[in-house]
Amino acid sequence: MGMNPTEPVSTPAATTSSTPTLWTLDPGHSAVGFSVRHLMITNVRGEFERFRGDVSYDAAHPEALRIDATIDVASLNTREAKRDADLRSPLFFDVENHKEMTFASKSARLSGEGHVDVTGDLTIRGTAREVTLSVRDISTVQVDMRGNPRIGATASTQIRRSDFGMTWNKALETGGVVVGDVVTLTIEVSLVKAL
Repeated sequence: MGMNPTEPVSTPAATTSSTPTLWTLDPGHSAVGFSVRHLMITNVRGEFERFRGDVSYDAAHPEALRIDATIDVASLNTREAKRDADLRSPLFFDVENHKEMTFASKSARLSGEGHVDVTGDLTIRGTAREVTLSVRDISTVQVDMRGNPRIGATASTQIRRSDFGMTWNKALETGGVVVGDVVTLTIEVSLVKAL
């Protein structure tokens, strides 16, 4: 068999290209948590109970990962009513004036097998700061009991609450402060293929 120069030749790029799939966060099977040092001795943990998000993802091109997420700040829960009220107050999240926090990705890079670092703008209390989410344990597509394609992943980052205007603190007699500045955010997501 000879090659005819007039026949189209397929290139590797043409045979491997794919379009990212849009996935929607399933809040019933996902969690958005945070932890911060308290009294210099332990981490206090909490979660946000209401959130939504969309993810554009293609396993063949993980560096094209895009995330847009919104969290209802008033839904925070640390299992302590007085502390939750303080966190919602103007000293911290100022929920009355800033009801939501958002994350909008700008770029992503593969950082290992099943790991993608996603950089984007995190906005809290009306202040946007660039942060990098470490996204890991990205699952393969699975089909749930209702026939819906799903994927899952874990993401985390550390931020300084003072970068977002949450500077309240109180010095301890023994040294240190009541509330640490570094906050760890951890997100466990189950995503359903958007229709």
